[in-house]
Amino acid sequence: MKRILPRSWFREALPQRTQRKAVNGFFNLEIVSHCWGYANMLTYQLSSFVNNPPTKCALTVTVFYAKEDEKSQAVVDFFSQKNVKNVTWNFQVLSKGKLFRRGIGRNMAARSTKADWLWFTDCDIIFHQNCLDSLAEQLQGKQESLYYPRQERTTEMLAQDDPMLRQDSEPQLVDIETDGFSLHARDKAKGAFQIVHGDVARAIGYCEKLRMFQTQDNRWRKTYEDTAFKWLINSEGIPLDIEGVFQIRHVQKGRYTQDSNMSRVRSKIRRIQE
Repeated sequence: MKRILPRSWFREALPQRTQRKAVNGFFNLEIVSHCWGYANMLTYQLSSFVNNPPTKCALTVTVFYAKEDEKSQAVVDFFSQKNVKNVTWNFQVLSKGKLFRRGIGRNMAARSTKADWLWFTDCDIIFHQNCLDSLAEQLQGKQESLYYPRQERTTEMLAQDDPMLRQDSEPQLVDIETDGFSLHARDKAKGAFQIVHGDVARAIGYCEKLRMFQTQDNRWRKTYEDTAFKWLINSEGIPLDIEGVFQIRHVQKGRYTQDSNMSRVRSKIRRIQE
């Protein structure tokens, strides 16, 4: 597909760069994530918005989840009661079939957003001190389609019994000890690190015309749609100097059934990669 078929077959026309809005001053940002079986990770992420709210942009926090995930529902209910300046909660219930294809929710957000910029992420990413304000500073006057943080800080690959990954507590406001994270460089806008211009998102959606990424499924599918999206816009992204981007890395993937063959295989692969 990448070498033979034209991109224009699979998306609407991209707005010309000079026709895209270049924000100056206070603007609107939307962060979009999915959660299935990651209530503990979602707690860290949503807490980071409460602990470190933006002052240089208005943030909409969009989280797609399923009612069957009772722990995530409890976390959503808890944070729904938190009033945070410049932060608007946008918790969206999806059927499991739609949730399990991340491209469906991302496309819904892209087409419906009112934001100047969207950050497509995952719920194990933490937006810590000065993250959102430094992002706001970096996006001033920008008009390219796609950006990403030049660096992030991550944990080691944590086992499921690590204290950071406990899932037996009630929903609560939490924070991280930053000393437990190490600095790593990024070289492309991959997975949870896609910062997309709002005009581009509204124009083409997110892999909207690639049927495989818009088809419901009965289990969580490996998320390759970020690579397809970059092909569609013909960009690997441009790095930005953004502070306070943290990620909790973990061996046991919550979106796969615990102790299933898939879960065991994925855990072994992640340990080998580490």
